[in-house]
Amino acid sequence: MKIKEFIGSTVLDKNANVVGKVDNVDFNTKTGKIETINLTLQKNIFSRDELEIDFEDIATIGAYIILNKEITHEEDAAEAETVEVEIEKEE
Repeated sequence: MKIKEFIGSTVLDKNANVVGKVDNVDFNTKTGKIETINLTLQKNIFSRDELEIDFEDIATIGAYIILNKEITHEEDAAEAETVEVEIEKEE
């Protein structure tokens, strides 16, 4: 597989849940081996996070990148928190 085919690949965890897409790859310049891959995680339409995965955590590379570990998405406390605001109208 060529690196340009690798970038943008969908990444699944060991339970076949979609984790994100490959955004970047970090190489060891001396050995030429991949050390980590950076994923873009889709949280919602306007929000994205990034995650760095060690190459050793990849189980298979093919149509999808499948990890040999489970990735859980924790909801941000700020998103889960509801804030009430009272607005007083001056007369």
